[in-house]
Amino acid sequence: MDNKRRFALVGTGNRGTTMWGKDLLAGWRGQVDLVAIADTNALRAERARTMIATNAPIYGNVDAMLAEARPDLVIVCTPDSTHDDIVVRALEAGADVITEKPMSTTVEKIRRILDAEKRTGRRVDVSFNYRFAPTAARIKELLNSGEIGRVTSVDFHWYLDTEHGADYFRRWHAYTERSGSLFVHKATHHFDLLNWYLDSDPDAVTAFADLQMYGRKGPFRGPRCKLCPHKNDCDFYLDLEADPFLDALYEDPSEIDGYFRDGCVFREDIDIPDTMVANIRYRNNVQVSYSLNTFQPIEGHHIAFNGTKGRIELRQYEDQPWETPAEDVILLVRNFPKGRPGVERIVVPHSSGGHYGGDDRLRNMLFKPDATDPLGQRAGARAGAMSVLCGIAALQSSRSGKLVRLADLMPELFRGRSRLCPRSATQISASAGRQ
Repeated sequence: MDNKRRFALVGTGNRGTTMWGKDLLAGWRGQVDLVAIADTNALRAERARTMIATNAPIYGNVDAMLAEARPDLVIVCTPDSTHDDIVVRALEAGADVITEKPMSTTVEKIRRILDAEKRTGRRVDVSFNYRFAPTAARIKELLNSGEIGRVTSVDFHWYLDTEHGADYFRRWHAYTERSGSLFVHKATHHFDLLNWYLDSDPDAVTAFADLQMYGRKGPFRGPRCKLCPHKNDCDFYLDLEADPFLDALYEDPSEIDGYFRDGCVFREDIDIPDTMVANIRYRNNVQVSYSLNTFQPIEGHHIAFNGTKGRIELRQYEDQPWETPAEDVILLVRNFPKGRPGVERIVVPHSSGGHYGGDDRLRNMLFKPDATDPLGQRAGARAGAMSVLCGIAALQSSRSGKLVRLADLMPELFRGRSRLCPRSATQISASAGRQ
């Protein structure tokens, strides 16, 4: 018991109950001990506790939980706009923090977290599990090896299908004040991958975004799916009772806080875009073309790195209306093969666990005592800040029509840093020597 992390779970929605509750205890019980659960909805917390299979005490107040349970680690799984307050309280109480992405939603909230981490000497980790997916790790290795020389541009396009994408518009994510928009909530994953892949910080962003399917663009609307008179005509109707897990976690608890898991995707007060594109210039001069679409018949992403010596390309299939292989294929294409294959197909089998094994590898990194990090996959508060700032800049640009520089949003994050991050400068020098 003395070697275990004594952790508290704050927020008992889907992610908290599974990834950081039931699944964490099931696979890492030798490394962690759940000592408290905190949630403002007592019924949801009770049901989550049963699902997690723990007898940890439940608290409705974070300060009381920190004072009485005295965890040395707090895992934050609440709505995005509340992260900063909980993270800061936990740090000031002497605990380290793991927060679900995004780390926060505004510049002021980011600054609060960074200041508290520096002041207290505690650590914040951000749950960027996509870094840990086997295919992402293999791409990072290829980039680090200099196989395609110096990266000059990236094409990155993410597709959410009409089940996954619509779900953001049923929930609290549909409001900028709570999620920062999907440029922050969802794209923070993607921007962090880019920052990590390229070993550099985003410098400037221009973006366009619009609401084209959901919200006020819908043909009709109702109070919620369960009570909607249009349920027989709506392509987005969600039968919550058909999912016992979601029904138990959200339906009866909604009587306490009024939060319905099957909110109408056509609510007129939805204020986030559902169709987004952005151009990003990095401080090492890499140019990125990015898009996020939320109502496609396919799920997955396409990414390609264009370099001075070749190209790395991946089309990852997550959910398609046709059969796809149980593996990813990375294409390594060389400009000048010189006796080597013009194209290599690098097969990466899918691993068990969420995000193709990324969830398990993230938890191993955070909790296994012998974990090493040769690829720099573990993400701290600065990484969390940079991905959020990129999303904030994209949303601002889409609304103003102007280019937004990240250093103008938060100058202190860029002071004293060269335009080339240390590892990037080393890699570019090595790549130049091989050309």
